[in-house]
Amino acid sequence: MKRFFQPVPKDGSPAKKRPAAAADSGDAPAAAGAGGEEGSPGEEPRKFLTWNANSLLLRMKSDWSAFSQLVARLDPDVICVQEVRMPAAGSKGAPKNPSQLKDDTSSSRDEKQVVLRALLSSPFKDYRVWWSLSDSKYAGTAMFIKKKFGPKKVSFNLDRSSSKHETDGRVIIVEFESFLLLNTYAPNNGWKEEENSFQRRRKWDKRMLEFVQRVDKPLIWCGDLNVSHEEIDVSHPDFFSSAKLNGYTPPNKEDCGQPGFTPAERRRFENILSQGKLVDAYRHLHKEKDLDSGFSWSGHPIGKYRGKRMRIDYFVVSEQLKDRIISCEMHGRGIELEGFYGSDHCPVSLELSKAATEASETPKPSS
Repeated sequence: MKRFFQPVPKDGSPAKKRPAAAADSGDAPAAAGAGGEEGSPGEEPRKFLTWNANSLLLRMKSDWSAFSQLVARLDPDVICVQEVRMPAAGSKGAPKNPSQLKDDTSSSRDEKQVVLRALLSSPFKDYRVWWSLSDSKYAGTAMFIKKKFGPKKVSFNLDRSSSKHETDGRVIIVEFESFLLLNTYAPNNGWKEEENSFQRRRKWDKRMLEFVQRVDKPLIWCGDLNVSHEEIDVSHPDFFSSAKLNGYTPPNKEDCGQPGFTPAERRRFENILSQGKLVDAYRHLHKEKDLDSGFSWSGHPIGKYRGKRMRIDYFVVSEQLKDRIISCEMHGRGIELEGFYGSDHCPVSLELSKAATEASETPKPSS
């Protein structure tokens, strides 16, 4: 969600130059241990971070040092980013490559260098990056995976058998030995049926339902899902339930209210969780409403959305994984956007305990 808060970009101080190839990633998975610390045999990622950056390029220019400190402190194995908002490679009129950053103009090369320098800095130099980008500065996702973890397969489409990327780069799926990790940037429901946004969101939710019903491994699903499941997940339920844009009221009551909090979206999300046998990791641990730090999106500090907040960024896990949830936390707080790092969303983290097989394979210290 971005319609209510557009941060003002600031110029950052560039760091050292990085070779151009370093920020781009092909579709082939990295070998375990390639270019980084070796992991233990059978070790898989257990610490995850998701964040809608509301333009990763702007964050790299102005807020990267502070975000880097958070990453260094949390030390996630995987970082999932949404709303990258950097265009895919490919000249005007030519086919685009959503896995590569655009660099065929002077301005795009300059922007790419900002990215390269940011990814050279610690702690990001320990990660390999996969991109799924839109044709323009819109939407897009990225996934940073520590080099010591070698995914079996990386896909960019809910079909998983297709080599194509989802429209607008909304999906990255990584397969590890014992689970799937899905990073999504769900389309905003919008306000009006005639703008086709309702139809687009219904189609997306239908495809998500089909996806979770056919996955063949335990699933960790994260990202900006653009829906607040229950009243506890918004700061002001009455405000969001009755919200309108320019006084417009959709003809179907199920579509009325704030995008992300309409009855139709919430009902479909509930069905996805139920049919997919999925658990909302944050709500699994946090049963009570937290008005200070229980929301991942916050309205602009000035205007009618001041203090109005929603939880629309999630970690959702298969029921088989719920007993392994150690923590799931929001890292932003308050209506002044502390811990949002320039975005209108704050990062959300998940940590799992070791799987039984990993625990049994961990060498015990000698006495």
